[in-house]
Amino acid sequence: MSVWHRIKEDIDSVFARDPAARSRTEIALTYPGIHAIWWHRLAHQLWCWRLTLLARMVANLSRWLTGIEIHPAAKIGRRFFIDHGMGVVIGETAEIGDDCTLYHGVTLGGTQWSAGKRHPTLGNGVVVGAGAKVLGPITLGDGVRVGSNAVLLQDAPPGTTLVGIPARIVGQRPSITEQQARIAQRLGFDAYGVAQDMPDPVAEVIDRLLNHVQAGDDRLASLAARVRQLQAQMDGGATEAPADDTPLPSLAGCHLTRAPKDEARTGADVVGCPPQTEPTPAPPRDANPPAGSS
Repeated sequence: MSVWHRIKEDIDSVFARDPAARSRTEIALTYPGIHAIWWHRLAHQLWCWRLTLLARMVANLSRWLTGIEIHPAAKIGRRFFIDHGMGVVIGETAEIGDDCTLYHGVTLGGTQWSAGKRHPTLGNGVVVGAGAKVLGPITLGDGVRVGSNAVLLQDAPPGTTLVGIPARIVGQRPSITEQQARIAQRLGFDAYGVAQDMPDPVAEVIDRLLNHVQAGDDRLASLAARVRQLQAQMDGGATEAPADDTPLPSLAGCHLTRAPKDEARTGADVVGCPPQTEPTPAPPRDANPPAGSS
């Protein structure tokens, strides 16, 4: 494939993934992610010719012009797109497949000082969200999605979606036919590597723990009420027992995730807990009442 065909292919790939793109001229002149890829191809060719110093100088010039740092030895496939681009770092032994997308602030870095393979390998069609860190000589299978600000330290099977620190798998993309794949490609992809309905696994676990604690408090309160009734019957049929228990702080209204859109939203539908009102303390009992009082 000639150089001009590769350039046209790069520009067309931007049209397929960025709805803000208006013309080929605009992309060629104003997209730093495209510029960084073109500079890298020159630097990589110089690196293959063993002109390592000149290759590093070209890469450094590209970093100064675009804000994107790509080591000349990194291997990058076709139709690679860096959206926005500022702060992206791609290490020396990184390998990136075809049709991959990286957003701003992404790091494909290493975790060890020894020579050899130190950086990630990305399969085809991988999307890495803004601010995500993919570290070490790990492999991301085809179609992997990494959520924004995630920190990925282990291999990811093909078609999975990962979020969190450290990144955890929150979804496995079902296998689809070739026709479904073409339709999905026309419709687009998950912007920033995160679907709108993607759950946070940590928040989901803690939310269930809060529900469990609340249910346990309710059972304990019911048991305490029954004990008071028995105590009142044994004390001569008193109508109510002395309210000497300290009230527990309520978890009502506390949420770690927002309710689904189809549910009615209330004032408590926020991430966090509503302001807690202090209960009014009961007046203290006088152990020695004055004479004449009943």
